[in-house]
Amino acid sequence: MTRPISHDRAGTQRPRPRLEARLRAGQRGEVRFDRFTRGLYSTDASIYQVRPLGVVFPESAEDVRRTIELAGEHDASVVVRGAGTSQSGQSIGRGVILDTSRALNGVLDFDPAGRRVVVEPGIVLDRLNAFLRPHGLFFPIDVATASRATLGGMAGNNSAGARSVRYGHMVEHVSGIEAVLADGRRAWFARDTNGGAPPGRSGPLPSAFEADLRALHAREADELARRIPDVPRHVAGYALHRLGRPGAGLSDLLVGSEGTLAVFTALELDLQPIPTVRTLAVCGFDRVRAALAAVPAIVALGPTAVELVDATLLELAAQIPRFERALRQLGEDGGRRPRDILVVEFADDDPDRVSASLSALESTMGGVAAGVVRAESSEFQARIWSLRKAGLSISMSRPTARKPLAFIEDCAIPLERLPEWHRRLTEIIDRHATHAVWYAHASVGCLHVRPALDLRDGDDVERLRAIAADAFALAGDLGGSHSGEHGDGWIRSEFLEPMLGKRLVSAFGEIKRRFDPDDRLNPGKIVDPPRMNDASLLRARNGLETQKLPTVLDWEKWGGFSRAVDMCNNNGTCLKRSPGVMCPSFRATSDERHSTRGRANALRLALSGQLGDDPWASPELYDAMDLCLGCKACRRECPTGVDMARMKIDFLHRVRADRPLSPRDRALAWLPRYAPLASRLAPLVNLRNRVPALARLGERVAGLAADRPLPRWSSRPFTGPLRSHAAEVRSPPRGRVALFVDTFTRYFEPEIAHAAVRVLARAGWRVEEASTAGRPLCCGRTFLNVGLVEEARVELDRTVRALGRFVARGIPVVGLEPSCLLTLRDELPALDPGPAAAEVAARARLLTEWLVEAGALERLELAPLPVRRVRVHGHCHEKAFGADGPTLEVLRAIPDLEVEPISAGCCGMAGSFGYEAEHADVSRRVAELELLPAVRALAEDEWLIANGTSCRHQIADLADARGRHVATVLDAAQPG
Repeated sequence: MTRPISHDRAGTQRPRPRLEARLRAGQRGEVRFDRFTRGLYSTDASIYQVRPLGVVFPESAEDVRRTIELAGEHDASVVVRGAGTSQSGQSIGRGVILDTSRALNGVLDFDPAGRRVVVEPGIVLDRLNAFLRPHGLFFPIDVATASRATLGGMAGNNSAGARSVRYGHMVEHVSGIEAVLADGRRAWFARDTNGGAPPGRSGPLPSAFEADLRALHAREADELARRIPDVPRHVAGYALHRLGRPGAGLSDLLVGSEGTLAVFTALELDLQPIPTVRTLAVCGFDRVRAALAAVPAIVALGPTAVELVDATLLELAAQIPRFERALRQLGEDGGRRPRDILVVEFADDDPDRVSASLSALESTMGGVAAGVVRAESSEFQARIWSLRKAGLSISMSRPTARKPLAFIEDCAIPLERLPEWHRRLTEIIDRHATHAVWYAHASVGCLHVRPALDLRDGDDVERLRAIAADAFALAGDLGGSHSGEHGDGWIRSEFLEPMLGKRLVSAFGEIKRRFDPDDRLNPGKIVDPPRMNDASLLRARNGLETQKLPTVLDWEKWGGFSRAVDMCNNNGTCLKRSPGVMCPSFRATSDERHSTRGRANALRLALSGQLGDDPWASPELYDAMDLCLGCKACRRECPTGVDMARMKIDFLHRVRADRPLSPRDRALAWLPRYAPLASRLAPLVNLRNRVPALARLGERVAGLAADRPLPRWSSRPFTGPLRSHAAEVRSPPRGRVALFVDTFTRYFEPEIAHAAVRVLARAGWRVEEASTAGRPLCCGRTFLNVGLVEEARVELDRTVRALGRFVARGIPVVGLEPSCLLTLRDELPALDPGPAAAEVAARARLLTEWLVEAGALERLELAPLPVRRVRVHGHCHEKAFGADGPTLEVLRAIPDLEVEPISAGCCGMAGSFGYEAEHADVSRRVAELELLPAVRALAEDEWLIANGTSCRHQIADLADARGRHVATVLDAAQPG
């Protein structure tokens, strides 16, 4: 016999070993009840943290049904989760978490002529739209988290997105839902009850079930008409009011129910044709209230989106490298306070109508806006949308104790009252001694307002509740809703009664009991909720520094290591599956543990003492950090600037006390120091690649994958001085340049250094090798990769002294290998805060960067190559520092050459990662995401450019193709 689970009882659920065992035996999907996984799944993008009983990764609808059935038999609740990006706490709870994103993510049926698709709930919006694009169709609910948002989660929230002024909410586009009820029954819920379920799907429930709910609607029709706000955005409570609309069915009621009524296993979606023409206009204003006053006139022109970005958000974005270009194109250089802006989109199949709409906008805004900038190129539009969609994370990017929090961000207000909303809500926020950012959906009156609070401060916890109560009351007073698209969850459910009245809240309870009489599905959301600032639910209750991590890098910019970790707001940009760099290990494994968010949460658990008294010895924590490839993509692509590669260095430095270096790690770390000897013994050392028995022995003894050839040592490494190239310097010489030749170039591919010297000489520069007494210089990268920070410091000290002599004379420092040269720009200042290191970091440039900055391309007098097209794979660190653009610019200076970047992320090699036996499979999977298919598609008359030594070896080993460094290409493009 089962008993209902109240919120109080939900809080007392305890581990159930028998349930875990039965779940493992009863389904195909993976089951995890370990402390580490439960910790990772205890948070979402909200302010809450609650540890679940365990996590199930279902692989079929039957797995979902069986999990719900077994959980009920063991008196446990079930919480369904997609990307875990909910801002109201909907995707966390103390029961069993069902993560549908890993395996329940397929397309089940597709009818392009009928513009209909049936999908599993874990499919990501961007992936679905990529599938639909060749057919000229798309799913139009365009949420900011489209790169990781699942359709099941979007339906659970009744999401809307930026284009809802034209396309509405999810509920308008979900025509049917297959779901599992709390008692284990599977059923099909349709919008139109006369329509049957698609082939292979479950049938409907008995007619009496729907009749009861329609009778409830009829009983409450007058109260619904009186209480439901007349605004385009309203998702508070259950959508009982929709049952009175023509064609409505029980699917309308399930959309927006936040997993409290049933668990979705399939969704039937209506699709829209992709407009052939889209364009943006950015209207600038001197004050945000002036921007809001202009919204009704803009909406009257028929745009597909009108999005607000306030000055505070623009100021924060100006400090994030990935948004620099968009702001520059808008006329904002970050040097002064940016204007408040409205981003206006028009879309149509007729270019003339779009052009006329733009002209009408410019005319309407004349004398109202400070200016209007057109963004008609797809690249410019993509940059603007990227900035706008990152609004949540950008707002969290300031490294301060108080963070802009999501709790009143979902209010929807009538358009004509937006200026009043801004004025009166600002007064409320000011009265509580804080400030807020404003952004998002001006077209439908749903502005995301995020007051800054620190929930470790008891006073701010009280402010949280006080501001919420005042703001929601104001929203009601203005005729709006307190819940526009993000749902209720724990953050807003207790305010349903003040907003909608006791009678409707009681009706919601009846709906809940009709679907889930024992309150087993996501208890405490919408019905019978806790207080929104319940201390037992707040993530901040765990603190951060109960377990210190002694650090060796400089974290002052963030206010300390723990504050840097806490920059992760769980919004999950790192969970994207689309081409790009971040996060390669997650994209290869689909495992939360191996995402940037997962690692940040793991470190947060360790720092707050939730992994025990000695968390740094935790094998689960080590495994999570171990698959970080150090690509540094998160440094650039994470909107809050979480730098996991840097965190890994400090983490490895700490765990060396418990995990001494293996012989392999020692051999790889000390490579720069024994390289001079190894090169003299090159024929002997290189035998390993030619004798299979030696390769197999190396795997058994040192853990180096036997099927991967190691880099071939050169018996003629690059050496100075450079007198042999002195005659090639054009007269008169333009100056001197110091060439920093890294260990890998010097000892494995010295021809690249020779080519670089010839290129620089022909450009008119006298090249001097940066060197010092004894062995050649090293950036310390190999030591940093295994946490030997003190050894890396020794190498960097030598390098700073040598390069400092050039920098002091105004001579630029030029390097060839991205991972080495950029260590001087990144890790060096974090290890050495002194002025000499800062000068070296400021003057260090990659060859392509320096050629562009020095204006040296014209003097090279480049000639055509024997090929007419090159494809370019950028090194991860180049991309992280925005240094991949100069490579494209330099190559485009070669006559008659078509240059195209490969849309790919990390190559998967990451230094020695791909050679290590335990990592070789993940390395290959990362490479196969985009890079290797693109390499295999190269035509015979195309060259592949790859500046990273790791990238070139990965390409050679796994695709039997040659990657060229840009220096050798420029050398080949010399006349004669």
